[in-house]
Amino acid sequence: MAAPSHYPYPRSPNPSTRSFDSSSVSSATSPRPSSQYLGGIMGSSARPGTGMPSLGAQSLPPVHANPGYPPYNTYGREPLPSAESVSSTPGPSHTHLGGPSGVGSQKRAYRQRRKDPSCDACRERKVKCDATETTSCSECSSRNVKCQFTKETNRRMSSIKQVQDLEKQMNQVKQENSTLRRKLELEGRDGSVDMEMEVDEGPLQLPPTGAEPKKIDRPHPMPELARARSSMRNVSKGVYKLPALYRPTGGSSFDPPRPELPNRHIAEQLLHSYYRLAHPMYPILHWPTFQHAVDELYSGQFAQTPPSVLSLFFAVLAVGSLFTTEAPSSSAFYRPADLLETSRRLIDPWNNDFDLDAARTIALTTICLNEMNLKSAAWVALGQAVRIGQDLGLYAEAGSWPVIEGEMRRRVWWVIYILDRILSSELGHPALIRDEDCDVALPAGVDDQFIQANGMQVPPGSQPLTHSLLAVIHVVRCYTPLLQALAARMISHQRTQLFESHFRQCLEYSFPQQCHPRSPLPLAPHFLGPLAHLLHARMLLNRHNLSPRCRMDTRLNAVEGCTMLALDTVALIQRSSAALDEGATALLATHIFRCALFLLLTGYFEQAMTSIRALASISTRRDVAVPCGRYLSFFVSVLGSKRVEHADYIRNMRPPPSARSIQDQQAVLLQSLTSDEELLSYVSADLQACIDRAWLWAGLEREAAPEQRQPPPNPSTPIPNSLYSSEARSGLTVDETREWGGWARLESAVRALATEGTPVVGPAMAGSTPPTGAWPTLPPPQIKSEPPQATSGIDIPRLSDAPRYATDAARTAREGSGADSPAVGDGRRSTNRLSIANII
Repeated sequence: MAAPSHYPYPRSPNPSTRSFDSSSVSSATSPRPSSQYLGGIMGSSARPGTGMPSLGAQSLPPVHANPGYPPYNTYGREPLPSAESVSSTPGPSHTHLGGPSGVGSQKRAYRQRRKDPSCDACRERKVKCDATETTSCSECSSRNVKCQFTKETNRRMSSIKQVQDLEKQMNQVKQENSTLRRKLELEGRDGSVDMEMEVDEGPLQLPPTGAEPKKIDRPHPMPELARARSSMRNVSKGVYKLPALYRPTGGSSFDPPRPELPNRHIAEQLLHSYYRLAHPMYPILHWPTFQHAVDELYSGQFAQTPPSVLSLFFAVLAVGSLFTTEAPSSSAFYRPADLLETSRRLIDPWNNDFDLDAARTIALTTICLNEMNLKSAAWVALGQAVRIGQDLGLYAEAGSWPVIEGEMRRRVWWVIYILDRILSSELGHPALIRDEDCDVALPAGVDDQFIQANGMQVPPGSQPLTHSLLAVIHVVRCYTPLLQALAARMISHQRTQLFESHFRQCLEYSFPQQCHPRSPLPLAPHFLGPLAHLLHARMLLNRHNLSPRCRMDTRLNAVEGCTMLALDTVALIQRSSAALDEGATALLATHIFRCALFLLLTGYFEQAMTSIRALASISTRRDVAVPCGRYLSFFVSVLGSKRVEHADYIRNMRPPPSARSIQDQQAVLLQSLTSDEELLSYVSADLQACIDRAWLWAGLEREAAPEQRQPPPNPSTPIPNSLYSSEARSGLTVDETREWGGWARLESAVRALATEGTPVVGPAMAGSTPPTGAWPTLPPPQIKSEPPQATSGIDIPRLSDAPRYATDAARTAREGSGADSPAVGDGRRSTNRLSIANII
C-alpha cells in the first residue's frame, strides 16, 4: 500500500483554489511525475465489507465550465501546494491590464502562461498583438480601447486543452494501475494477499425471449436492372459466385463407389430411433420428403440417387444408431462408426458447389462425433458446417424461397448455430458465428407434416408442434452475452441475477410445466436433452467465480449456486418416468457429472448417488460417461481423506470449538472443505481445460512432465481409426478403464463416505450425547421428488402441451404452476437449510 510520504495525486493539473477575474485557464500544466501519485492508486479507502483497500483509480469527475466549483481531490488527500500553479477555472473578466497591483500580478502570472498573446480586439481584426505584461498593445492604445482577454475562444481552447491533460493523466494512471494489479495477482497466488480484483463489466444485452433477430439493412430491389442481371449471370462465371438463390443448379461430376444399402428392416429401426429421439431436437429434415427419398432408394433407384443424398441418408442412420433402444453390444458400438465412415466416403473432398444436403450431412456428422466423445473432431467438422452454411447464405433472410426449402434452410442454420455455441462453451474456444452477421428468421412453430409446398396449414384441433428446436434456440441465443461475461475475472451478483432471470423466462416461455424443477408431474426422459442446454448455461454461469482471483465469500457463493443447480437437476432426474439412457445426450451426461462433484463436496450424498446411478445408465450409450465415473471415483477417495484432515485441523483450532453445536461444526467443516484450493480445482473439472479461465496450469506451459510426452508412433504399427477405437472415444486405455472399479464400486465408496462413523470435530457439549453413526451433513432441501414411476398407465405429456410460442405463454405457465410456484434458480429451500454463503 502507499506510504503516507507519497505525494497525493490531485484532481486536475489546476489544484489552486483561488479565483481570478480572467476568463482564460492555462492548460499547459503537464502531468505530475509518476512518483507523485503512486500512493493515490492504492488509496487507503477500503472497500465496504471487505477490510481490503480498493484497487484501481477512481473515475475523474467531468470538466465543468462553472467558475465557482469547489476544489475536489480524488483520493481524499489534500492537494499539493499551489505556489507553482495559480491557474483557475475560466470566468469573465473586465479588469484592465493597468489595474491594481494585486490584480496585475495575478494577470502577469496568467499572461506568462497564456499560449495565445492576442487580445480580443487584435483577434477580431486579425492583426498582430504586441501587448506585454505591463502595457497594452499598440493597436488598442491607438484606438483608445481596452486591451483585454475575455473572448469565448480562449475559454473553449482552454477547456479542450484541460481535457487533453486529464486524458494523459488518466492513461498514465491506468498503466501504473495495471502494473500494480499484476503484482498483486502474483502475491495472491502465493497466498499472501486475499482480495478480489475489480470487475470490468462492459455493457450486456440479453436477447428478448422469442424475439426475432435484428434485420440487416440490405439493398432494395431494382426491377429496372433485369437486363444487367441476365448478362451478369453469364459473364460472372469463374469470376465470382452469385447469391445462393440465383445460382444455377448444375450437376456434380463426383461419382464415388456406391456402398451396399443396409437391410431395410434395420434401416427402419434406425430411422425410427432418429425420428423419435434426435429429430425433436434437431429437425433439419422435412420428414415426409426424406421418407419419400428413402422409399425411392429402396425401390430400385439407388444408382440414380446423387451422392449427397446417399451421404445424408447414412449420416441420419449413424445418428439414429446412437439413440437406438437396442441392447448394447459390440455390433452396436461399431455400427455408428461404420455408417459415419460410409457417409464420409460419399462426400466430395474438393467440392466447390454445395447444396443444402451437404450442410445437413456435416451438421449431423458434428452431432454424431460429439455424442461419441470425439469433441475435437466434432469442432473441426462444425467449422466446415459453418462455412458451408455461410457459402449457401443460410445466415441471411434474403430472397424468396419455396416454402419447404425456406423453412429447412432456417432450421439447418439454427442447428449449426446451436452446435457452435454448445461446443465453444464446452471446449472454451471462441465461437465461429457472430450474431451481428445473422438475421435469419426463427423457424416456424409447426411440425413437418403441416409444412407443404402450398404453405403451412395446421388443421383445427391438431397439435402444431412437437419438436423442441425453438425452445433450445431461445436458451442458446443468450450464450453470446454469457461467453462475454465469462471473459471477465468475476461475474458480479447483479449480473448473475440478470442471467438467472433470463433463464427463468426461457423456462416459463419455452418449456412445459413438467420441466420445472418444483413441478410434481412425471417427466419423460426426452425432455432432459433440451433442458440440458439451459442447465449447462446455468452451471457455466455459477461455476465461473470459483477462480482464485475471487474473494472467499464470492467463491462460497459460487459453490452454493452450483449446488442448488445440482439439486434442481437431481429433482428432474428423480421425476423421470423411464430409463434415463433413452435419449440422453453427451451434454446431459457431462452436466450430471458436474452436478455430482458439487453434491459430493457439500455433503448431499443421497443426491450424489442419484446422479451417479444416472451416469451409470447413460454409460451404455455415451462414451463420455465412463471417464466421468473414473474421475468421480478419484474425487471420492480424495474427499474422504480431506474430510478427516480438515476435521483434525478444526479440532486443534484455538480457541477450541467445544462450545459449538453440531450444526456449527457442520458449517465449519463445510467452510473448510469449500476453501480447500485442491478440492476446488478438482470440482472445477473441465473448467481447467479452458486456456482463458484455467488457473491450474497457469504459468506452467513449459513444465510438462517427461512422462506426458508420448513417444512417436512406430511406422510399422497401424493406427486405428478413432471412430472404431474405444480408447480414442473414451480417452482411457484398457487398464485405465478397469482400474477404477466400475459404477458399483463407486456407489459403495460414496455410501461408505456418507455412513462411516467420522468423529465430531470437537468434544461434545456438556450434558449432550455424543453423536454416532453418519457424519452430519447439511439437511436435505425441501423439494418435490418421487421415485421413478413405471410408464404403464401414465400419460406422458408431450413437449408442446404448454402454449410455448404464443404471447400468453408465460402467463399460462404461471397460472398452471400456481401463483406461489418458485421459479428456476430462486433458491427457495427449507428455512433450516444452512447457507454456504453465510457460514463466514
